Amino acid sequence: MDGDLWFPELPERGDVIARAITDGPDADFETVRWILLAALAEAQNSVRMVTPYFLPDSALITALNLAALRGVRVDILLPAKSNLKFVDWASRALWWQVLERGCRIWLTAPPFDHSKLMIVDGHWVLLGSANWDARSLRLNFELNVESYGRELAEQMSKIIDDKLRGAREVTLAEMDGRNYAAKLRDAIARLFSPYL
Repeated sequence: MDGDLWFPELPERGDVIARAITDGPDADFETVRWILLAALAEAQNSVRMVTPYFLPDSALITALNLAALRGVRVDILLPAKSNLKFVDWASRALWWQVLERGCRIWLTAPPFDHSKLMIVDGHWVLLGSANWDARSLRLNFELNVESYGRELAEQMSKIIDDKLRGAREVTLAEMDGRNYAAKLRDAIARLFSPYL
Protein backbone atom coordinates (compact mmCIF):
# COMPACT_ATOMS: atom_id res chain seq x y z
CA MET A 1 0.00 0.00 0.00
CA ASP A 2 1.90 2.94 -1.31
CA GLY A 3 1.39 5.99 -3.47
CA ASP A 4 -1.27 8.64 -3.91
CA LEU A 5 -4.15 6.16 -3.94
CA TRP A 6 -3.44 5.23 -0.32
CA PHE A 7 -1.68 8.37 0.87
CA PRO A 8 -2.95 11.36 -1.10
CA GLU A 9 -1.57 14.79 -0.37
CA LEU A 10 -3.87 16.44 2.15
CA PRO A 11 -4.41 20.20 2.24
CA GLU A 12 -4.13 22.00 5.56
CA ARG A 13 -7.38 22.51 7.48
CA GLY A 14 -7.93 24.68 10.54
CA ASP A 15 -5.33 26.26 12.76
CA VAL A 16 -4.76 23.63 15.47
CA ILE A 17 -1.25 22.27 15.70
CA ALA A 18 -1.62 18.49 15.81
CA ARG A 19 0.20 15.27 15.09
CA ALA A 20 -0.79 11.64 14.87
CA ILE A 21 0.96 9.32 17.31
CA THR A 22 1.13 5.68 16.30
CA ASP A 23 1.99 2.96 18.78
CA GLY A 24 2.33 -0.77 18.45
CA PRO A 25 4.26 -3.79 19.61
CA ASP A 26 6.29 -3.98 16.38
CA ALA A 27 7.14 -0.32 15.77
CA ASP A 28 6.81 2.92 17.74
CA PHE A 29 6.84 0.76 20.87
CA GLU A 30 5.49 2.53 23.98
CA THR A 31 5.27 5.89 22.20
CA VAL A 32 1.93 6.77 23.82
CA ARG A 33 3.23 5.78 27.25
CA TRP A 34 6.20 8.14 26.82
CA ILE A 35 3.88 10.93 25.63
CA LEU A 36 1.72 10.45 28.76
CA LEU A 37 4.76 10.52 31.04
CA ALA A 38 6.08 13.68 29.35
CA ALA A 39 2.73 15.46 29.56
CA LEU A 40 2.39 14.63 33.26
CA ALA A 41 5.94 15.84 33.92
CA GLU A 42 5.20 19.17 32.20
CA ALA A 43 1.76 19.78 33.78
CA GLN A 44 1.62 22.98 35.84
CA ASN A 45 -2.05 23.56 36.68
CA SER A 46 -4.39 20.76 35.68
CA VAL A 47 -4.64 17.28 34.24
CA ARG A 48 -8.08 16.08 33.20
CA MET A 49 -8.44 12.59 31.79
CA VAL A 50 -11.21 10.26 30.70
CA THR A 51 -10.53 6.56 30.15
CA PRO A 52 -12.69 3.44 30.23
CA TYR A 53 -9.92 1.26 31.69
CA PHE A 54 -7.46 2.52 34.30
CA LEU A 55 -4.65 0.06 35.05
CA PRO A 56 -1.53 2.25 34.81
CA ASP A 57 1.90 0.83 35.52
CA SER A 58 4.00 2.09 38.44
CA ALA A 59 5.76 4.77 36.33
CA LEU A 60 2.43 6.32 35.28
CA ILE A 61 1.10 6.14 38.85
CA THR A 62 4.25 7.90 40.03
CA ALA A 63 3.90 10.57 37.32
CA LEU A 64 0.26 11.21 38.31
CA ASN A 65 1.25 11.45 41.98
CA LEU A 66 4.20 13.76 41.31
CA ALA A 67 1.92 16.08 39.37
CA ALA A 68 -0.57 16.15 42.26
CA LEU A 69 2.22 16.72 44.80
CA ARG A 70 3.40 19.73 42.72
CA GLY A 71 -0.06 21.23 43.19
CA VAL A 72 -1.49 20.19 39.83
CA ARG A 73 -5.18 19.32 40.02
CA VAL A 74 -5.47 15.78 38.64
CA ASP A 75 -8.98 14.58 37.76
CA ILE A 76 -9.43 11.00 36.52
CA LEU A 77 -12.87 10.18 35.09
CA LEU A 78 -13.80 6.50 34.88
CA PRO A 79 -17.08 4.76 34.16
CA ALA A 80 -18.94 3.73 37.30
CA LYS A 81 -19.41 0.35 35.66
CA SER A 82 -17.46 -0.79 32.63
CA ASN A 83 -18.18 -3.66 30.30
CA LEU A 84 -15.42 -5.73 31.95
CA LYS A 85 -16.13 -6.43 35.62
CA PHE A 86 -12.77 -8.14 36.19
CA VAL A 87 -10.98 -5.01 34.92
CA ASP A 88 -13.10 -2.87 37.26
CA TRP A 89 -11.97 -4.98 40.21
CA ALA A 90 -8.30 -4.84 39.23
CA SER A 91 -8.54 -1.08 38.75
CA ARG A 92 -10.12 -0.51 42.15
CA ALA A 93 -7.23 -2.35 43.80
CA LEU A 94 -4.86 0.47 42.83
CA TRP A 95 -7.01 3.57 43.22
CA TRP A 96 -5.67 4.21 46.72
CA GLN A 97 -2.21 4.77 45.21
CA VAL A 98 -3.35 7.94 43.43
CA LEU A 99 -6.03 9.03 45.90
CA GLU A 100 -3.61 9.20 48.83
CA ARG A 101 -1.39 11.66 46.95
CA GLY A 102 -4.22 14.03 46.02
CA CYS A 103 -5.46 12.86 42.64
CA ARG A 104 -9.24 12.82 42.29
CA ILE A 105 -11.20 9.91 40.82
CA TRP A 106 -14.70 10.47 39.48
CA LEU A 107 -17.12 7.72 38.48
CA THR A 108 -19.35 8.70 35.59
CA ALA A 109 -22.92 7.49 35.36
CA PRO A 110 -24.08 4.93 32.77
CA PRO A 111 -24.19 4.31 29.91
CA PHE A 112 -20.66 2.94 29.67
CA ASP A 113 -18.36 5.52 28.13
CA HIS A 114 -15.47 4.29 26.00
CA SER A 115 -13.95 7.77 25.43
CA LYS A 116 -10.24 8.42 25.80
CA LEU A 117 -9.29 12.03 26.36
CA MET A 118 -6.60 13.93 28.27
CA ILE A 119 -6.21 17.68 28.67
CA VAL A 120 -3.20 19.31 30.33
CA ASP A 121 -3.16 22.95 31.47
CA GLY A 122 -6.09 23.88 29.25
CA HIS A 123 -4.10 23.83 26.01
CA TRP A 124 -2.69 20.34 25.32
CA VAL A 125 -5.12 17.62 24.21
CA LEU A 126 -4.57 13.93 23.59
CA LEU A 127 -7.38 11.83 22.19
CA GLY A 128 -7.55 8.54 20.37
CA SER A 129 -7.71 4.83 20.92
CA ALA A 130 -5.28 4.14 23.79
CA ASN A 131 -6.50 3.19 27.26
CA TRP A 132 -4.49 3.55 30.46
CA ASP A 133 -3.57 -0.13 30.67
CA ALA A 134 -0.73 -2.46 29.69
CA ARG A 135 -2.65 -3.96 26.77
CA SER A 136 -3.09 -0.57 25.08
CA LEU A 137 0.31 0.82 25.98
CA ARG A 138 2.40 -2.29 25.18
CA LEU A 139 0.48 -4.84 23.10
CA ASN A 140 -2.15 -3.16 20.94
CA PHE A 141 -1.81 -1.07 17.81
CA GLU A 142 -3.06 2.39 18.76
CA LEU A 143 -3.52 5.77 17.10
CA ASN A 144 -3.85 8.96 19.11
CA VAL A 145 -3.78 12.63 18.15
CA GLU A 146 -1.83 15.16 20.17
CA SER A 147 -2.82 18.79 19.69
CA TYR A 148 -2.04 22.23 21.05
CA GLY A 149 -4.53 25.07 21.27
CA ARG A 150 -6.80 26.63 23.85
CA GLU A 151 -9.91 26.67 21.65
CA LEU A 152 -9.86 22.92 21.04
CA ALA A 153 -8.96 22.30 24.69
CA GLU A 154 -11.95 24.41 25.78
CA GLN A 155 -14.27 22.40 23.53
CA MET A 156 -12.90 19.14 24.93
CA SER A 157 -13.14 20.51 28.49
CA LYS A 158 -16.87 21.07 27.97
CA ILE A 159 -17.20 17.34 27.29
CA ILE A 160 -15.42 16.59 30.55
CA ASP A 161 -17.51 19.19 32.42
CA ASP A 162 -20.69 17.49 31.15
CA LYS A 163 -19.43 14.13 32.38
CA LEU A 164 -18.50 15.58 35.77
CA ARG A 165 -22.02 16.94 36.33
CA GLY A 166 -23.36 13.43 36.71
CA ALA A 167 -20.23 11.94 38.29
CA ARG A 168 -19.53 10.86 41.85
CA GLU A 169 -16.16 11.46 43.50
CA VAL A 170 -14.42 8.47 45.07
CA THR A 171 -12.68 9.09 48.38
CA LEU A 172 -9.75 7.35 50.00
CA ALA A 173 -11.95 6.67 53.05
CA GLU A 174 -14.45 4.91 50.79
CA MET A 175 -11.71 2.70 49.32
CA ASP A 176 -10.28 1.93 52.77
CA GLY A 177 -13.78 1.18 54.06
CA ARG A 178 -14.52 -1.62 51.61
CA ASN A 179 -15.08 -5.00 53.21
CA TYR A 180 -12.29 -7.57 53.30
CA ALA A 181 -13.91 -9.80 50.66
CA ALA A 182 -14.06 -6.92 48.13
CA LYS A 183 -10.45 -5.91 48.83
CA LEU A 184 -9.29 -9.51 48.42
CA ARG A 185 -11.27 -9.97 45.18
CA ASP A 186 -9.84 -6.72 43.76
CA ALA A 187 -6.28 -7.61 44.80
CA ILE A 188 -6.52 -11.02 43.14
CA ALA A 189 -7.90 -9.43 39.97
CA ARG A 190 -5.03 -6.94 40.00
CA LEU A 191 -2.51 -9.80 39.83
CA PHE A 192 -3.80 -10.40 36.31
CA SER A 193 -3.63 -6.74 35.24
CA PRO A 194 -0.69 -7.24 32.84
CA TYR A 195 -2.99 -9.53 30.85
CA LEU A 196 -6.23 -7.52 31.03
